[in-house]
Amino acid sequence: MKFFLSGLGNRSDSLEAIKEAVVEADGLGFDGALMPDHYMWGEMRGHRMPNAYSTLETWVTLTYLAAKTERIRLGTLVTPIPFRPPGVLAKMLSTLDILSNGRVMLGVGAGWSQDEFDGYSVWDGPKVRVDKTEEGLKLMIRLWTEDEVNFEGKFYEAKGAVLDPKPVQKPYPELLFGSYGSRMIRLAAKYANICYVGSMIKMMNPDIKSRIEAAAEKAGRTNEIAYMEGEMGVMGPYDPDGHVEKIEAAIAGGCSYYMVPFPNASLVESMTQFAEEIMPSYQ
Repeated sequence: MKFFLSGLGNRSDSLEAIKEAVVEADGLGFDGALMPDHYMWGEMRGHRMPNAYSTLETWVTLTYLAAKTERIRLGTLVTPIPFRPPGVLAKMLSTLDILSNGRVMLGVGAGWSQDEFDGYSVWDGPKVRVDKTEEGLKLMIRLWTEDEVNFEGKFYEAKGAVLDPKPVQKPYPELLFGSYGSRMIRLAAKYANICYVGSMIKMMNPDIKSRIEAAAEKAGRTNEIAYMEGEMGVMGPYDPDGHVEKIEAAIAGGCSYYMVPFPNASLVESMTQFAEEIMPSYQ
């Protein structure tokens, strides 16, 4: 089982806690740390919080954290691909993969917050956002793997684009999916290295893992996708027995990744306890 730190958020008033948590997680042997990628939390679904519009740019923050750590993997859950020009995002990730010596993971999503798209990008309906996600991902993969790219899609173009140097990871950084819509499941089946099938997604789509596996089989990728369980946000006081129960259930369900948040009030103490008392039994 690989253990990923979550629950970090990307609010500016959490910067010190984020830095401390990721550096400590690196030293304690956690395998990865994931941050959300939002510019404006605002009144998003179920995310009312103080200072909701005061955020850190996630990929810049991850670049800073890469310089402060040595082995922990760094990524997003998830990045809305249509939010930025995909060619620019591909170059950003390639550079960070080089700077971190191959520790980048890209969470792939289509975006769902109209507020931040209206503020910083272009908002489209669900079909177009998923279309843009697939087309953008195709362009990014070509930029990561080909010497020169000429690309003419419905939404994006590239003429003689050269992305050099390439990412350290081959053929490119791992892709993490965490969506439950039918079309995003099909995209995950084609492109995902890891799929998050945590409790929130299961509540919306209880047979999510079996649907991904069926779609992967149709795509000729049987047994090529790993699965991640766990929680995205802090769920209350640290509960070691509860985590053990959830880890056992994740293993029984065929998951090889577990994502765990820790309460801010006992962040380092809880992380240390988890790393010393729980992680060794599953590694």
